[in-house]
Amino acid sequence: MNITQLANQIIILFGLMFVGFLIGRLNLMKPQTSRDLTSILIEIVSPCLIIVAFQAPYSASRLRQFFLAFVAVIILYGAEMIISHALFCKVGNANLRLIAQYGSIFSNAGFMGIPLIQALFGPVGVFYAVVALAAFNLFNWTYGVAMFQPADHLHPGIDWRQVCLNPNNLAILLGLVFFFLQIKITGPLGSVLGYVSSLNTPLAMLVIGNSLAHVKLHRTLFNWSLGLSLLLRNLLYPLLALGLFRLVGLSGTALNTSVVMAACPVAGLVVLFSLQARHDPAPAIALMSCSTILCLVTIPLVFFINNFII
Repeated sequence: MNITQLANQIIILFGLMFVGFLIGRLNLMKPQTSRDLTSILIEIVSPCLIIVAFQAPYSASRLRQFFLAFVAVIILYGAEMIISHALFCKVGNANLRLIAQYGSIFSNAGFMGIPLIQALFGPVGVFYAVVALAAFNLFNWTYGVAMFQPADHLHPGIDWRQVCLNPNNLAILLGLVFFFLQIKITGPLGSVLGYVSSLNTPLAMLVIGNSLAHVKLHRTLFNWSLGLSLLLRNLLYPLLALGLFRLVGLSGTALNTSVVMAACPVAGLVVLFSLQARHDPAPAIALMSCSTILCLVTIPLVFFINNFII
């Protein structure tokens, strides 16, 4: 993929984020408004975008790349969970340990990855990107939730209801049915889905930018565990993903899309989980913010390396 094109699209996204940042600094968006827009994105806009992406002609080669990507992403998450646990299990501060471990594993694939994929590759790219999104939902609402629960929690571990009823997962299943049966949504309904899905990129960037406007740097950001988490999430794990995806046989748009999703910054849910666990959210906010800013450099760097792999 052309590095200049990728860099230009990232700059455009950051431009939209800057608009959201200005909105936040001028106090034009209330906290409740930001939360409402986030819910609309997750529960309405993103599912519509996924369904539109599956309105594609059936292709055996496309289906093969889709399932290869699924297998590779599952392996990648398994490797990341093992490595991150080994690296951070000795961190004395429980809050920093959880934030660093979670932040290194889980990327902002939905809010950052999908808009970037949509801008770069259109519906074909989103078709492959939903693999990473489904894996994120699966592991986030099982392993990720379990990480932040106390050891003596009466119902530890897996929130299967959250996994099964997640609107994006339901949209993926419905989209697959449409894809296999070649059911096309046309007419006014198709136009409505198209218009709603087109809101995804600008709305997601405005929400992220607004959240960054309220960030205050925290001294714990300079803790070695958070620095290592940044290095893993923004560079080392994306490079691991690049090697793994090539090894299983991904190529073309499927490869580029999967790498973009793997190279996204720290997931914003780290802040929510930290708050729910009654921990200090400042390190989580700082980690997420710095990771988001760094991806302006690290995502093009990963693709620069990709272009030189023979």
